[in-house]
Amino acid sequence: MLLSVDRSDVTGGQSVSFDVIAAVAEREGVDPTELEPPEYQALYDVVNPEALDALFSNRVNGRQRPTGHVEFPFCGYHVVVTSDGDVEVSDLE
Repeated sequence: MLLSVDRSDVTGGQSVSFDVIAAVAEREGVDPTELEPPEYQALYDVVNPEALDALFSNRVNGRQRPTGHVEFPFCGYHVVVTSDGDVEVSDLE
């Protein structure tokens, strides 16, 4: 199984990068474990999963990071990840 996510931080539940994969898999009607190359694009080909997870995790001192969002294309979809943990997947226009 080749999931293109970093699962090193399992303390807070699923990672944001896994949530992206799960959301796209849901749109595709497949299990997240099936969303892998060569049939599907790897998340790490579009964005660094570890950096994405770190961007929205609490700082080392426990303080929350400022609000914001990241947008990128992935597997033919437009993905928006917000600082409150929402992952929105829509068709590319």
